[in-house]
Amino acid sequence: MSSTSRIVFVISVAATLLTGCSLEPIYHQPAAPVATAFPSGPSYPVLPPTAADVAKISWQEFFTDPKLKAVIAMSLASNRDLRVALANIEAARAQYHIERSYLFPTVDAGGSATYSQQQVTSASGKPVTGPTEREYTTSVGVTSYEVDFFGRIRSLTHAELELYLATEEAQKTTHITIVADVAADYLTLNADMAQLTRSRADLASSQESLTIARGRLQAGVDSQLDVSEADSVVQQARASVAQYVTQVATDKNALDLEVGAPVPEALLPEGKSDQVMVMQTLPVGLDSTVLLTRPDVLEAEHTLKAANAQIGAARAAFFPTILLTGSGGTESVGLSHLFTGAAAVWSFAPTISVPIFDGGYNRATLAYDKAERNVDIAQYEKAIQTAFSEVANALARRGTIGEEMSADQALVDASATSFKIATAQYERGSNTYLNVLDTQRTLYSAEQTLISIRLTRATNLVTLYKTLGGG
Repeated sequence: MSSTSRIVFVISVAATLLTGCSLEPIYHQPAAPVATAFPSGPSYPVLPPTAADVAKISWQEFFTDPKLKAVIAMSLASNRDLRVALANIEAARAQYHIERSYLFPTVDAGGSATYSQQQVTSASGKPVTGPTEREYTTSVGVTSYEVDFFGRIRSLTHAELELYLATEEAQKTTHITIVADVAADYLTLNADMAQLTRSRADLASSQESLTIARGRLQAGVDSQLDVSEADSVVQQARASVAQYVTQVATDKNALDLEVGAPVPEALLPEGKSDQVMVMQTLPVGLDSTVLLTRPDVLEAEHTLKAANAQIGAARAAFFPTILLTGSGGTESVGLSHLFTGAAAVWSFAPTISVPIFDGGYNRATLAYDKAERNVDIAQYEKAIQTAFSEVANALARRGTIGEEMSADQALVDASATSFKIATAQYERGSNTYLNVLDTQRTLYSAEQTLISIRLTRATNLVTLYKTLGGG
């Protein structure tokens, strides 16, 4: 090993051995400020104990409709929010590697050549040009390497690592949110398409009833009041059709925006309100600790850990800073002898800087970092509370939606029967047309409500899947 290599090796080994302690506070995970179990009572379903983990159910498993799955896959490839989240991960990763590089000395190699010539005065007073002097040097060295004796750089590196991990969790949150939002938009579009189909059927039926009422008026059986009432139902149906035509177009625009690209017509829903598009049962454990694995909660915890590491860096600023600068090389007056018969040259210049007076900067920085940690603790606890509330609300809706949908289905069936009977009685002359119109309106309203309830049930399952950190 050459003398130059030995010098650089010694400096690097010494720097490594001198790094040691850390002044970071010991991290303790804050206690979850929520109940250990989800709420129970009349509004909540009875949840049997289960070991199933919703987070391990992929969205490809949860969503059962092939078209919906294709649209979600499109969104994950085109959505701009997800692209931003992925770019943020790359930026955070690069920032972590930048900070980590300060843990190691930077070794530079260089070379130089110097040519000089002087003019002297001879005894006769004439200027004489002296010989050209040449000097060649090479060097390898370390410049201003901070020995991380008190862990300042390692604490900053740890903080950047935690921020990088927090960014990864943020990307997962964005991923889950996009999947859930696309599914919700798709289900809403499907429901409004079903409402449009129902409104058009209602319009055709009411127009037929109006034609019959006008014929019976001409025959002297019905009054003008009956015709006017039948016409009012037609106009209501027309308005409903126009409303849902607009709503379907708006839903389609919202879906395209969420996906990040126009959704092909072949992938749009068919407008069947009873079509099953998601898993109908979703296992939910009784223990609320499942919330600690939600990406947004993990993001908050990584941010808290980063703040904890920043305190270590702020504490280290109160202690001396040690910088190492050293180099070794060769020097020769002849280029051909630079690596053979040249003289070895070296230098080693350690420096130490001790903070004496900084106007309170270091104390203020430490106080600031401690305050930031307290903020992050509160935000972490708030993230858990928010997650608990979201799951509890989704469970409360899940507990009653089945009964509500069953009741409205029975109402639709009963209203259809009433309308059929009233129509038959009216045709036999034993019932008024106003009663027929009342039963018709009740049927239309019940059908409309049933479509909305089916949408609510489907979106509730999606919400529960999302709030439990599914996928």
